[in-house]
Amino acid sequence: MEAIVDVVLLSFLVAVVIAIVWMKDLFAVAMLAGIYGLLTASFFVAMDAVDVAFTEASVGAGISTLLMLVVIAKTGRFERPTRHKPLLALLVVVVTGSLLIYGTFDMPYFGSAEAPAQSHVTPRYIDDSFEEVGIPNIVTSVLASYRAFDTFGEVVVIFTAGIGILGLLSGVARREEEVDIDAINETMHEDHMVLRIVAKILIPFILVFALYVQFHGDYGPGGGFQAGVIFAAAIILYSMLFGLDTARQVINQAWVRMIAAIGVLLYGSVGMVSFLNGGNFLDYNVLMEDPIAGQHLGIILIEFGVGLTVTAVMIIIFFNFAGRQVTPKADNNKGV
Repeated sequence: MEAIVDVVLLSFLVAVVIAIVWMKDLFAVAMLAGIYGLLTASFFVAMDAVDVAFTEASVGAGISTLLMLVVIAKTGRFERPTRHKPLLALLVVVVTGSLLIYGTFDMPYFGSAEAPAQSHVTPRYIDDSFEEVGIPNIVTSVLASYRAFDTFGEVVVIFTAGIGILGLLSGVARREEEVDIDAINETMHEDHMVLRIVAKILIPFILVFALYVQFHGDYGPGGGFQAGVIFAAAIILYSMLFGLDTARQVINQAWVRMIAAIGVLLYGSVGMVSFLNGGNFLDYNVLMEDPIAGQHLGIILIEFGVGLTVTAVMIIIFFNFAGRQVTPKADNNKGV
């Protein structure tokens, strides 16, 4: 039965990918990309990787689809026909894919009990993580405690990406013929009142669910990354349905940028406090007299920092893309 489910999911994935490649309607492509994310999340669930499935569902099928719709609103719905034959790009893809497939020949077979991950790493976490960390969710123990320094690097990368987008897109001049997303939203308000009412009902529940994912990650699938994306998706949905001007009145952009920095500083500060208390960087055992209580406190704090940064950066990306301004287009008759 499991094999049948895997074959069906993989078949759907292949069909969706082929449809994405051949379609010229970018709105349909965005919708298919969201379907692809849901299918991938379902495949991860079938493999018992629930935390990864949660992340894929919230990022791949959730906020990525919303951001693509914003980009389509700014650029146009249909792809422009290409007049060149990208043979070189196709050759590069084929060669790279062949090398990647060749590299897998030296890897252990999928699910092999003799693989290093199965014989060394996995038993160590399964057998000892609850005693050392006291967290029922092993994935959270690994990400937030055993490899907390790596996760800190990921948070810094997300923060850097947000600052980079903020620096690149915040100071460009608006083009006169550019599509006005606020005008689109005003039309949507009038023509799609049902969407607006449903959003008013759903957004509070989405925000509450994000808080649940944030603070329940110790005991089930979730954590700061997933919660931050879900929280930001609710804000983006509100902005798309009620207009950027209304969203800017509710959400202060200066505070959003500050929150992005506060999340990173909170994460790093936990490590510094651990270091000053005589432990290693991000060693939560020294935060309290009881090492297990220290682990719980440290994980809650750094996960909260992750949630703050991810939420703020996603909002920064959306507002800078949705309100993007570009240089005026040159008149071909007058020259550049």
